[in-house]
Amino acid sequence: MSQLSRLLPCAALCGLLALAPAPDARAADLDCELSFTMSGWSAFYKTVKGTGVVRCNNGSSLPVRISAKGGGLTFGKSKIEDGQGEFSGVANIRETLGTYAAAEAHAGAVKSSKAQVVTKGDVSLALAGTGKGWDLGVAFGNFVIEPR
Repeated sequence: MSQLSRLLPCAALCGLLALAPAPDARAADLDCELSFTMSGWSAFYKTVKGTGVVRCNNGSSLPVRISAKGGGLTFGKSKIEDGQGEFSGVANIRETLGTYAAAEAHAGAVKSSKAQVVTKGDVSLALAGTGKGWDLGVAFGNFVIEPR
């Protein structure tokens, strides 16, 4: 067997391996944002509902429903208007959907501000907004984003 005939199978295999994606390769992260409005109440148990739109820098958008439920030492009633959120770790707009773990400390009267980070696996969402109402407490629970 000639030297060349022994090298051809190895060269072909090396060429195929070079074309295959690396096992850890991930599509480029998208820049996705959430604009939302939500309102709710709490008295040991907290419940909040709202709507919003997720928009990504690749032109995709998705109207969504938002809900949050949890419990703790929490009391109040509030409404967030013109809320904004920024996702990280997203490769596809559908990855923004689902249930996120949430923990928060909050306090406000009449006009208040809120900032919170929620997580779901590799995906995180930083939320911020201003609103009306009053609230005080510490709560734990979930933050859910579903398609409308």
